[in-house]
Amino acid sequence: MKIKIYHNPRCTKSRQSHQLLIEMGVDFDTVEYLKEPLSEKELKAVLSKLGIKAAELIRKTEAIYKEKFKGKELTESEWIKAMLDYPKLMQRPIVICGENAVIGRPTELVAELIK
Repeated sequence: MKIKIYHNPRCTKSRQSHQLLIEMGVDFDTVEYLKEPLSEKELKAVLSKLGIKAAELIRKTEAIYKEKFKGKELTESEWIKAMLDYPKLMQRPIVICGENAVIGRPTELVAELIK
């Protein structure tokens, strides 16, 4: 089964999940989503695999969230557009294994997904 991690190497939790995949000896693809942003279709597929709404994937601690979105009620489409425009808004890391996915916080979720 092909595994993919949406990774931000500057994020501690993302680095920990990336390292865990290496230590588990699994074959996986790394997508540095800040360098290679997701398309709308890819982001919708990720949300579907995570089983969550777009608003649940938003990092509310990001400066861009506080500046532009805090306190606003956005629709699903508007949150998706916000993440497409500002990929930093996405929670990280996201690990996908087949039709399932987790946000790797804590990294134990990644280990459970792969097993």
